[in-house]
Amino acid sequence: LGFNPSDFHNIITSGDVSHSLLQNSAETLGCSNWDMLTNLINQNKRNVFVFGSGDDDELYVTSAGWTLSTIEHADLIVSRGTFTINDGTTIISKNENEAEYWKVMEEAMTIASQRKVPMLVTNPDKVRPDEGLPPMPGAIGDTYERFVWTSHCHPVGDMTEEKARGYVKRVGKPFREVYDIALDGGDSSRAIMIGDALETDVVGGHAAGVDVLWVVKDGIHGEDINTMGGPEGVLQSFNANEFTYAYGKKVVPRYQTNHFRW
Repeated sequence: LGFNPSDFHNIITSGDVSHSLLQNSAETLGCSNWDMLTNLINQNKRNVFVFGSGDDDELYVTSAGWTLSTIEHADLIVSRGTFTINDGTTIISKNENEAEYWKVMEEAMTIASQRKVPMLVTNPDKVRPDEGLPPMPGAIGDTYERFVWTSHCHPVGDMTEEKARGYVKRVGKPFREVYDIALDGGDSSRAIMIGDALETDVVGGHAAGVDVLWVVKDGIHGEDINTMGGPEGVLQSFNANEFTYAYGKKVVPRYQTNHFRW
């Protein structure tokens, strides 16, 4: 994009923030801890089941003080990838056995939702901007949320969609923690959110109260721009969808550009 690396003050990822939450130390970064996770840590309940990327998943959780566990004994689920499932004794790889991967995932979600095991999603993106828009950890979070809701809603319980949402903590755009860290108590009117994805970039900037520059032709909505009547058609379709991170609220980016070049 033409940036000079020396121009950056700091770079932090949603994975970094999630790792601090696993240690109950998010305040050191400038955001709040997750009460549900804090309660587990205070009770020394640190067994974790991981939907992983296959890239240092075990190190990620153990370095934060957690122990990999079967879903029957897990106190927490961490969703940080869509390629492996790791319970500390067995690793199921989607690339090696996709049918087994989906089978084990459904079984794990069924057991965990019945136990109301909370889930930490370290990347809320639902799809990756590759051919076919393959799923990302945010899609796992959405699916698990529905499992929790349908396992405990009327007539077996009083679980609502909103209550079920409380069992899934998503860290990263469009959720508040990353904006609190980036703004660091500063003047939000002097900040701008630049991104291509309506559900994460535009929704997040809108919720944080900062101006948004929507990049319409580079990124996830590029093909839709050509088939849905331009940016206005894509935005109208998005705002009509209640099943997004906007949760029914309408968003309108303040600025838009076809391409982002520095």
